[in-house]
Amino acid sequence: MNGKPGNLTIVIFGADGDLASRKLFPSIFQLDRWGHMPEHFRVIGVGRRDLTHGVFRDFVRDRLLEHSPEAAGDDEQLKAFCDLFFYVNVDLRKPEAYQELREKIMEDETSSNLLFYLSIPPSLAPPVVRNLAEAGLGGREPNVPGWRKLVAEKPYGHDLESAHELNRVIDEAFDESQVYRIDHYLGKEPVQNIMVFRFSNGIFEPLWNRQYIAQVQITIAEDFGIRDRGGYYEEAGLLRDIIQNHGLQLLAAIAMEPPVDLSADGIRDEKSKILRSIRHFSPDTISDTAVVGQYEGYHSEKGVAPDSRVETFAAVKFHIDNWRWSGVPFYMKAGKNLAKHVTEIIITFKCPPQNYYGASAAACSTPNQVVLGIQPDETVAIRFGTKRPGEQMVTDPVFMKFDYRETFPGEQLTPYHRLLLDAIEGNQMNFIRKDSVETSWQIIDSLRDSLDGITPERYPPHSWGPDASHLYG
Repeated sequence: MNGKPGNLTIVIFGADGDLASRKLFPSIFQLDRWGHMPEHFRVIGVGRRDLTHGVFRDFVRDRLLEHSPEAAGDDEQLKAFCDLFFYVNVDLRKPEAYQELREKIMEDETSSNLLFYLSIPPSLAPPVVRNLAEAGLGGREPNVPGWRKLVAEKPYGHDLESAHELNRVIDEAFDESQVYRIDHYLGKEPVQNIMVFRFSNGIFEPLWNRQYIAQVQITIAEDFGIRDRGGYYEEAGLLRDIIQNHGLQLLAAIAMEPPVDLSADGIRDEKSKILRSIRHFSPDTISDTAVVGQYEGYHSEKGVAPDSRVETFAAVKFHIDNWRWSGVPFYMKAGKNLAKHVTEIIITFKCPPQNYYGASAAACSTPNQVVLGIQPDETVAIRFGTKRPGEQMVTDPVFMKFDYRETFPGEQLTPYHRLLLDAIEGNQMNFIRKDSVETSWQIIDSLRDSLDGITPERYPPHSWGPDASHLYG
């Protein structure tokens, strides 16, 4: 781990894009406001638009006022912050265009630590990394005065072959210890709390296995459609966009073994083992393990083909073939235009061997559950049975709930605050290692291949997806 550096240059590729505007600029502003940024830092935006430094600074200022209310409090502070931003116009596919970028970086001799942030489509990542190396800006350059790091946004390719090629290109320019593959879900407090909840509480840790847990449900639901991302979604689809990264990372956090230590690789080793243990899919069993859907009206979205068969919903049953989880189904539902905007994980425990309080001895009146709310509510709830007041012995389910915002009020680090700070300080714990990226794609490729030829079922907007998906958790 590097710790807080004395100086820093952040180079953002795609600095005129949506992610930089909504997430990166506000996060850097807040980190600086809270005193987490180095004493000497600057931000160089890279894009294809022909902008001056002044025009780019005005753009950054406007985006901060739009997305970060705190920026409106002090005009002098805001101006001083925006004056740290510079802009370089680069044709990302042309190696010769990177010389101007190199000159801009090197003109400040006191800024020796470089953080390259790829906020660009995955198809542009390989040429950008290659061109950085050709311009002498790669991480494997000898005798550089500081460090160099690469932060890459998902998706990392669109299948195993492209992910492997992207990893190969990155390996030629940067050491794996310099690479930070970002998934903002891993920066969320409730996700980071999963490991603490599991491994620091004696009432749960001994029960976290196939002997006591009946099933696990992971839901990643959005109550809106694809918005203006038709072109992207036509290439990606729900399985690539959500399941391959967010979904499998949540599954790994729930199912991983205790790490040997709290080092980045100690934790990522265990997540890698879980991903390697997930059973691959086959056409013979796909009808029992997956349902895909497409919301009504998708074909009318901008950039969508009128006969598109791209999925906007998936319900998948995963099996983990290892000692701890053999026989326990992991159900995952994810989709667009669903009934509710929610991400949550429900762990359902097995019932007692004999039921005294239900309609029959075979029925389970109140299955015990742990419900981990990821968003919008950041909560942990425990569901259990209790006696209803009165003369009769009747049970009702009740919840005990912990709420992050109520217990810890005040400003908190957002996922991008947390992950940017981790990257700057050299902590890779909450970033995805290259072997896990490729293993995840092996799983998703087997799922997509098995679904080949199956038309997604239509479902009405603001429902819970196709009727058949209700069988999955």
